[in-house]
Parts: sequence; structure tokens; C-alpha cells
Amino acid sequence: MKARFYYRLRDALGSRGLLPRSFVGRVAIYLLAVDLLLFVLQRLLRLFSRTGGSGLAGWIRFLTVLGLVLLAFPGFRWLRAKVLWRLRNRLIVTYIFIGVVPVALLVMMAVVSIYLFAGQFATFVVTTDIESQLKRLQASNSAIAHELEGRLSKGEKPASTSLEGLRREKTWGTRTVTAWYGDKEVLRIGPANPPVSVPKYLPVQFADLVHEGDKFYLRVSNTLSVGSEKLTVISGRPVDHELLANMATDLGEVSLLYGEGVVLREPGNGGENANAGTSPTGAASKETVTMRRDESGNVRIENGPTLFRTVGEAGTLPSAGGMLDRELSFGNPLPAVDWNTGDKSTVVIHVNTRPSLLYGRLFASLGNFASSVEILLVAIAIVFGVIELVALLIGMRLTRTMTRSVGALYTATQHINRGDFGHRIPVRTHDQLAALEGSFNSMIESLQKLLAEQKEKQRLESELAIAQEVQAQLFPRQTSEMNSLEVYGLCRPARTVSGDYYDFLALPGEKMGLAVGDVSGKGISAALLMATIHSAVRAYSLEIAPALSLPVAVGAGTGIGEGRASLGLEVSPSMLMYHLNRQLYHSTRPEKYATLFYSIFDGRSRRLTYSNAGHLPPVVLGSDGSVRRLDSGGTVVGLFDEVPFEENSTELQPGDLFFAYSDGLTEPENDYGEFGEERLIELVIENRSLPLDRISEAVSSAILDWIGGNEQPDDMTLVLARAR
Repeated sequence: MKARFYYRLRDALGSRGLLPRSFVGRVAIYLLAVDLLLFVLQRLLRLFSRTGGSGLAGWIRFLTVLGLVLLAFPGFRWLRAKVLWRLRNRLIVTYIFIGVVPVALLVMMAVVSIYLFAGQFATFVVTTDIESQLKRLQASNSAIAHELEGRLSKGEKPASTSLEGLRREKTWGTRTVTAWYGDKEVLRIGPANPPVSVPKYLPVQFADLVHEGDKFYLRVSNTLSVGSEKLTVISGRPVDHELLANMATDLGEVSLLYGEGVVLREPGNGGENANAGTSPTGAASKETVTMRRDESGNVRIENGPTLFRTVGEAGTLPSAGGMLDRELSFGNPLPAVDWNTGDKSTVVIHVNTRPSLLYGRLFASLGNFASSVEILLVAIAIVFGVIELVALLIGMRLTRTMTRSVGALYTATQHINRGDFGHRIPVRTHDQLAALEGSFNSMIESLQKLLAEQKEKQRLESELAIAQEVQAQLFPRQTSEMNSLEVYGLCRPARTVSGDYYDFLALPGEKMGLAVGDVSGKGISAALLMATIHSAVRAYSLEIAPALSLPVAVGAGTGIGEGRASLGLEVSPSMLMYHLNRQLYHSTRPEKYATLFYSIFDGRSRRLTYSNAGHLPPVVLGSDGSVRRLDSGGTVVGLFDEVPFEENSTELQPGDLFFAYSDGLTEPENDYGEFGEERLIELVIENRSLPLDRISEAVSSAILDWIGGNEQPDDMTLVLARAR
């Protein structure tokens, strides 16, 4: 039953998208579940003991924060997928971030600033009272010291007539005055129990908050030279309930907190402490706040007090004047000096107050004008709030007009997705969104036309695929290698079909024909001309040449091939070029031509007889390191009529490597320029010991790397032959 309930709950949450599917989300749910169990356990323990479960509070806070932080990640994904999917919600959230969030941040900054200002103002009032008390003590003490100096310098008895008038003042209170002439106490007025001593560190003028043991005083001193002795006059009053009550008038509660057992030791020379760091009574139980100087000479506090106790408090906190009149608590550290040793201690003035008290204290001098300022500020806040609300409503209204058009566009896309190209969006307005709707309708009409064109394109592509298959049949599949020669060819089209051509022809008498060509242009027209050349070369090479008057046409100026015009002899490379040129010239348009290299290798004599009709000269790499270019022949075929062609021959020794190529291997460019013939020759020389297919693979890979991500500019053809 429990398992069934669990699975039903899981399915229900999962169907609504509320069940986290990620690992982080599941971990967050588990942590929050453990956190809830610990919270329940803590509450149960507190039923039996007031301090029960106190050790679980830290774990509960830690797990709560960690679980909420982890849950924020899947929560944001769910919010973006569910709530922010609609454009209207996105725009509303955008308006909130643009208009509401900045206002909220400004309000928050104002509240924090007011809070900090209130704290500074409250502590400023108290510290100002302390400084005022010290200044009054300093003034009266200076007058007494100078009066005593005059009496002592005249040899009179050290007494002060001005003290009688000062003691009758209301501000005298529990003030004490002690005068020392040399090492002798010559005057004491007021309670001084224990008696006030003169410490050795005391400067010429002193005014500060001091403590002796657990008691605190406002104490000042003046030291004057009278003859060979020094006159020291010390005045002070205890920091008691009466003094704190005067500070707390119209302010709330004022407390004086002291770091119990804390002595602040000044840094000595060389990084050592100047004082012993013990308590005024000599006890060793003080917690020491150590200050040391770093290498830069800066003073740094290494450890501080961990416990403060209240040594005095006064005043009462009145009841709240309203919902916003909450209690405010502030603290401000003050320096305090140990009267006996001069060590600095930590003292905190703590104030509990309310905004109404601070407001009354701050604007007390303004009278009725303060209420007018308050009303004005409230009115400005209300006006700003109304403006913000109106702006938000206008933004939501504009959002609805935009989302209506977006919804119509979304509906139209659903119709298009189903293949309904007859759907049109009704245009009702005359704004930019209406123009977008009209553009969408025009796009649908264009899309219908594009679909028709796409069908026609697919038909052409299918025909191109057939043409590619047919052209692939034209290239030699199985090479009839000779005992004295191994061959390999590669053609990589730049488009679907290629205008490059190569062929290996097995001839009678241990001979082989090698043909490499490049047709002008690209695409279907170049591929058709390539097929024509392929057929013509095979026809002229594998059949007996017709009885034509070839000696005049071919042998003009050459003398080569004159004895081969009679019936029954094989067609030489120059004869083949002559016949092929006439055929292409008379059967193709004037701008169509081709470059062609044709050669016949005789395995018995190891001679390669060739004719080059404007093609890039093939290269023979000799086993002895020589490089020979085969460039004898003539111009391109198909461009001029009655053009003579030369032929030449070279011998291939075992180990010699022959390779012919098209301009698609040398003309590819990048930022460094063309690949170039020299780089191609160096690459073949570097890999000449590899099998021919591996050499071809290395060349094509190097050129593709040279091109990089750019499109292959031209067909790439490479023919390799190695003599054995």
C-alpha cells in the first residue's frame, strides 16, 4: 500500500513537471527531507528539555541553506521551461526586472542606508556626550592646574579658590580632583577611593576613557613644571548610572560593554610586545589581544576578545509608536586605557532605540516643520508608487498586443508544419507586428514556390547522381599492371561530377598507355566533354589508326611519326593528339577545350613515349635523385584546327617514379599563398618509398590541410607510376 502511494505520488509529480530529474535536484530533495526530519526531532526534544536539540540547530541551518541552493538550479530550469515558455510571461518578467526590481533595490538601499545612518546617529549622540564631558573636565582641570601653579611659584599654600565655585555647579556631580607636586599629593577634592595615583606613562596632557580594575572613569590630567618639580593635576568622574542616564535621555537604553579580561598590547620594537600583557592586578587570567608589526610597519591584531560584559546601563526603551517603529540596536567600539599600565582595551557603547526617538532627536529643532516634511515625503512615495503601478499596467497592456501577434504567428507555423500552406494570418493593425504578419504570409507564398523549385532541384540532383555513377565507371577500376610498371590513379571531384580525366590502357606487346587530362570549366558540361575524350582516346589507342595522310599534318617540322601513317601500325601519341584535336574542334563549341598528356610505356625497352598537349608537365623522379619534366608536345586540344604535336621519349629505370597531376593540386590557396608545384614535388619525394596508394593519400591529405575549412576549388587528379 505504501509503495503504491509512493509510485502514484511520483507519477503525479512527474506528470506536472514537479519531480526533479537531474542528480542535483534529487540530492536537494533528499537534503531537505533530512533537514525536515531533524527539525521535527529538535521540536520533540524541546518538549522534554529547554536545551534539548540545541546541537541540531547548526545542522538544520546548514542543510536548509545547502538544500535551497541546490534546489535553485532545477527550479530555475523548471521556471524557464514551464512559466517562461510563453512570450507574454517573459515580457512581464522583463518589465518586472526593468521597472520593479530596480525600484525594490533602491528602496532596499534606502532602508539599509537609513538603518546605518540611524545607528551612526545614535552612537554619535552618545560619543559626542562623552567627548563633551571630557572637554568640560579638561577646561576646568586646566584652570585649576594654572591656578595651583601660580600659588606654588609664589610659595603659597596649594589651594584653589575656583574649586568652590565649580563644586556648586550642577555638572560637578561625583567629580574628583587630585593634585601632585613632585611625589607628594598636595590636593584632593571629592571621593577618591582608591586614591588616584600618577602613572609613569602619563603625558603632559591627557583626556580619555580609562578603567581601573572593573571601574571606568572619564579622566583628564595636566602636567606643569614648577621650579625643579612637576605639578600634575588629575580630574575625573566615574562612568556610572547618572552619566549614562544623561546620555540616554530621549534616546532609549545605553549600555557600556567591556571585553572582560582583555588587554590590548602595543607592538614593541622588532616585533616584540612592549608590555607584559597581564591584568592591572597582576593576574595572569587576562585574554590578550596581541598586536604585531608586519614587514611594512603596519600594526595588525592577531586575536581579539570573545566575551563582553555589561559594566553599566541606563535609560528605558519606550513602547513602539506604530508598526514601523521597531527596536533598533547598534554598537560602537571606543578605546579605553588601563590607568595603571596604559594598555588599550576594547569598550563598546551599545544603544537600543527606536526610529521615533531618533526622528524626534534629529528634528527637534525644526518644530512643526518636521511633520510637514514627513507628510511631503509620504506623498512623494505614494505618487511614485502610483506611477510605478500605472507603468506596469501599461506595460502589460502593450505586452498583450504583442503576444496576440506572436500567438497568431505560432499558430501559422503549426499549420505550415502540418503541410497546410494555404493558411494565412489575418492582418488587423498597422504596426510593425502587422508588417511582420504580412511578411509571414508572403514567406508562405515564397515557400510554396521554393518547394516546387526544390522538387526540380531534387530531380536534377538525382540525375547528377546518375551522371556521377556513370562517370565513376569511366575511371579504371582494375589496373592491369605490368611486370615492369605499377600504376595508381586518383580523382577527387570539386563538385558532383569531375572535368578531370585519367586512364590506363593495356596495349598489345607488353605496352601500357597512360592518359591524364583536364577539361576547361566544371560541372555537367566539363563531365560530358571528359566522357568524349575518354571514348576518343580509347578508340584511337585500342584500334588501328585509319589510313589518313598523316605525314603532312603530324610530321611538319618534327619528322616523328612519318613512318606510322600506313595501315596496320599503332597510333603514336602525336597521332592521337592530332586526331583528337580535329574531332573536338569540329564537334564542340569554340570555348571548349582540354589539356591532355598521353604516353605509351614499352615494358621491353623500358621507354616512355609521350606527347603533352598543354597539360602541366608530368615529373619523373629518378632513382639517382634527378627530376625530369615531360613537356614536349603542343597546345591544348579542341581550340585550334590543324595543329601539329610533337612527341618525345624517356627511359624509366627500376625505382624511377612518374607522377602526373592536374592544376587542382597546385593552385589551392590559403593565407600563405598557393600550394605550388615545388611543394608538391617535395611532398612526393619525401614519400616516394611508400606504396603508390599511400603516396596519393599523403598528397591529398596535405592539400586538404592546406585548404583548411574552405571549399575545394577545383578537381584534383593524380596519376602515379613506378618502374620495377
